[in-house]
Amino acid sequence: MAMLPFCGYHMGDYFRHWIRMQRSLSETPRVFHVNWFRKDADGNFMWPGFSENMRVLKWVVDRAHGRSLGQETPIGWTPRYEDIEWSGMDFPKETFEELQAFDHGAWRQEVLGQEELFLDLHDRLPPEMIYERELLICRL
Repeated sequence: MAMLPFCGYHMGDYFRHWIRMQRSLSETPRVFHVNWFRKDADGNFMWPGFSENMRVLKWVVDRAHGRSLGQETPIGWTPRYEDIEWSGMDFPKETFEELQAFDHGAWRQEVLGQEELFLDLHDRLPPEMIYERELLICRL
């Protein structure tokens, strides 16, 4: 939670604000997560870098507008190799598959590592946060 030091009020109240705001919307925005900094077994960055990010962002926009597919994982939808525009770039499918691999153990550790934060915020943490976290744990 990199935002904790910068939030001017209790994070439980911050989360509650956004959950309440979502209820007033007729259509909620799509949320996407990327990890540009994933490394391979040798410690090298797997994604070639900033200049190639637009390829993934194009998939995000296309996905949000229903123009692109993906594959379902326990944490959401991820692009398939054929969903990304590769022209002008040599990026092997095997590398992409490794980059996109879902690591149950790593995600489980990530979610279990949230326990301390949830305990710290317990008195003002919206129940929706606990519910969604429990659903994620069940998928892992």
